[in-house]
Amino acid sequence: MLRASICALIPGVGAALTWPALSQAAALWPDRPVRILVAYPPGGVSNDMARVLGQALAPRLGVPVVVENRPGAGGSLAMEALSRAPADGYTLCFSAITPLTLLPHLQTLPYDPQRDIAPVLSVMLTPVLVVATHAFTGRDLADVVTQARERPGALRWASSGHGTTGHFVLEQVRRAQALDITHVPYQGGGMQLNDALAGHFELLSTNVGPQQLQYVREGRLRPLAVGAPRRLPVLPDVPTLAELGFASANRASVFGLFAPGGTPVEWLDRLNAAGNAVLAEPAVRERMLAVSNLPTGGTREDFAREIAMERQAAAEALRP
Repeated sequence: MLRASICALIPGVGAALTWPALSQAAALWPDRPVRILVAYPPGGVSNDMARVLGQALAPRLGVPVVVENRPGAGGSLAMEALSRAPADGYTLCFSAITPLTLLPHLQTLPYDPQRDIAPVLSVMLTPVLVVATHAFTGRDLADVVTQARERPGALRWASSGHGTTGHFVLEQVRRAQALDITHVPYQGGGMQLNDALAGHFELLSTNVGPQQLQYVREGRLRPLAVGAPRRLPVLPDVPTLAELGFASANRASVFGLFAPGGTPVEWLDRLNAAGNAVLAEPAVRERMLAVSNLPTGGTREDFAREIAMERQAAAEALRP
C-alpha cells in the first residue's frame, strides 16, 4: 500500500521502483513550501497559535510554511479542502477535532472523517469560556436557566459555528435542563467578539484567548463558567461547568494538525516528530500557556485514538 502510494505520487516511477529508491524519494521530502490550512478566520486564538506553529515548523522542515485561512461551516470547509488535496505531505490543516468527532453526527459531510483525513499531531487543549454580554440581565448560569424557562427562545447564545465545541457546550446545557435557547453561529472568533461587545446576543461560548481575557478584565464581558478539567489560574473565581452541575457540557477544544488520508507514513512520522519538537520549545510553550492553552503533543496513534473516543462520546451525548 505504501509503495503504491509513493509510486503514484512521483511522476515516472513505475512498479519496478525498489525500496532503496523509495527511501531516497522519501528523503527528498519536503523540497518546496508546505501549506497549512487554518479552519478558522483571523482574529481568534486558534489562528494565532496556528501561525506560531507554522513559523516554528519551517526551520525544522527546512522549507517555508505558508498559513492560509479557510474558515466556515464549523471547520468542515478546511477539512473538505484537505481531503481533496494530494496526499503528498505539502497540504496540512490546523483545526479542532470537532469536524471529525461532532459534525459527522449532525450533518452529512463531503468527506469521510476516518478515511479521508489522517491525524498527525495533537497540538493543544483550549478551555471554553462561557461569558455574558451587557445584554444579559442575570448574574450567573442559574439565571440563564431561570430566564430560559420564563422566556423560551428569547436568550441568544453565540458560538464560533455549527458543530463546534462551543455549540456542543450550549447543546448540553439545553439538553440537561430541557431549555429553549437560540443558537447564533458564527464562522470564527473575531466577529463574534465584536458583536458580543455590542450586545447583539446575551451569551457566548468562546475559546479562552488574550482578547477574551482582556475584555473580562475590563468588565466588558462577564465570565459565567469554563469548560476545562479544573478552574483556570487566570480566572480562579470562575467555576467549571462540571462544578455547576453540567458535567456533560464541561468540554474543552482539542486542536491538532492533519494531513490528507493516504499520505505516506514516513512523511506523517516526520511531521509528527517535527511538531513534537516544536511543542517542546520553551518559547512556543510559553506563548500557549500565556493564554491558557495547554500544549499536548504525542504520537499519531494516540491522537487517532483520542479522536475515535471523542467521536463515540459525541454520539452518546447526542443520542435522543
